[in-house]
Amino acid sequence: MLKKALPLALLLMTPLIAHGAEVKSVDNIDLQRYAGTWYEQANFPMYFQRNCARNTTANYRLLAEGQIEVINRCEKTDGDTIQAEGIAKPSGNGPAELKVRFAPAFLSFLPFVWADYWVIALDPDYRWAVVGTPNREYLWILSRDKKIPESQLKELSEKAALQGFDVSKLRVTEQG
Repeated sequence: MLKKALPLALLLMTPLIAHGAEVKSVDNIDLQRYAGTWYEQANFPMYFQRNCARNTTANYRLLAEGQIEVINRCEKTDGDTIQAEGIAKPSGNGPAELKVRFAPAFLSFLPFVWADYWVIALDPDYRWAVVGTPNREYLWILSRDKKIPESQLKELSEKAALQGFDVSKLRVTEQG
């Protein structure tokens, strides 16, 4: 009986064990390949996204000084577009651990305007990415394709769950 109960107990405890572990970013990232347009598939909504209804994208462009231009866009229910422009830079802790700011440049000396942006799972061909924050407050599932199959979204959600993210909070993004 114990042999049958032990695997079930471990399976049920996996989210608890994962939640206690640190969030880990991927070991390596080629920012040149990461640059470009990503279509958001799901997220833990953040303040900027409170009025987003659909068609959320993130565009990244490498800048000469080693920083990355970030342009996030989405469409509101009335069809108007919301856009946020920011800058990302390596955090210095790991190649896939970035800091991003959407505050004006003159405030960039303030540490609290910089937020964590960690790539925690990445397709070897850069077709999808799972991005989160080390405190598990925010999560984004991104793809180069406007829409991915539901089975793939589930698989990517599971990757986040293994790192302790509460994927029941994920909001699927409508892409038209």
